[in-house]
Amino acid sequence: MARKKVPITLPGVDDLFTSQDERDGSAPAGVADIPISLIDPFPGHPFQVRDDEEMERLAESIAENGVLVPLTVRASGAERYELVSGHRRAHAAELAGLESVPCIVRSLSDDEATIAMVDSNLQRETILPSERAFAYSMRLEAMKRQGQRADLTCARIAHKLDGRRSRDILAEELGVSKDKIQRFIRLTFLIPGLLKLVDENRMKLFPAVEVSYLSQDEQEHLLDAIGAQAATPSHAQAIKLKRYSKEGSLTPALIRSIMEEEKPNQIEQVRIPKRSIARFFRPSATPAEVEARIVKALELLEQAERRRDGKGGA
Repeated sequence: MARKKVPITLPGVDDLFTSQDERDGSAPAGVADIPISLIDPFPGHPFQVRDDEEMERLAESIAENGVLVPLTVRASGAERYELVSGHRRAHAAELAGLESVPCIVRSLSDDEATIAMVDSNLQRETILPSERAFAYSMRLEAMKRQGQRADLTCARIAHKLDGRRSRDILAEELGVSKDKIQRFIRLTFLIPGLLKLVDENRMKLFPAVEVSYLSQDEQEHLLDAIGAQAATPSHAQAIKLKRYSKEGSLTPALIRSIMEEEKPNQIEQVRIPKRSIARFFRPSATPAEVEARIVKALELLEQAERRRDGKGGA
């Protein structure tokens, strides 16, 4: 006889950060329509709400079908609410001309609301490096206030009751490596101009992390040098900048000099289809061996041409 299947209901993000008493008592049950004018954005919300094509499609969908997934808010004063999750839906609802939106009101502390806000937004498909950086940082600070020592910007051991480093705990909770969390949090030390280059994928993560150790003035001078050279620092250049900064000798002139160095990826490359030259090399030949053989062949050709030209001129 087949065993009867019992449906399993998993708790949502909001349920994870409220007690049963709050859900049964102080937190209003169900969904309520709340005027958008009474809802304030979450303080320091690190995720951008962009008026792009995706937002336009969302607004059109809401205009036609309404807000299908309720927003999550918490009371923030007399007749006012603070938006915990649903900033994009709230903005799209405004664009669609709605005056009120369906909301679930939760009773959350500041730290619980921060963690819920970050975790719900980290589910987005597209997140800018700056958004992820400040989101990780905000969640870290909330953990610290809740008694979990979590200084991810240094290598000191931060103990919890079980002796684990708090960076390990946070990494485990978010499902990412502790090194990745540490690198992204370092981005919060960049000046806005440099952080924008990271968001635009013009400066890669690893050099950006090294540059984040420069002082604000040094970063300003670097931004000027980047504009003059129309190029961002390589990882090797960023490490060099960090070293001179630590020594206290990183002057604006030295920054310009380092940025003027030729990068390997800026050296012009000559590409030859492999099928055109494959017959001249054994299948196991490495790229270095192929390059050396081509250079040697060109040298021999040059010598033959010189001998020929010399005889022709005699």
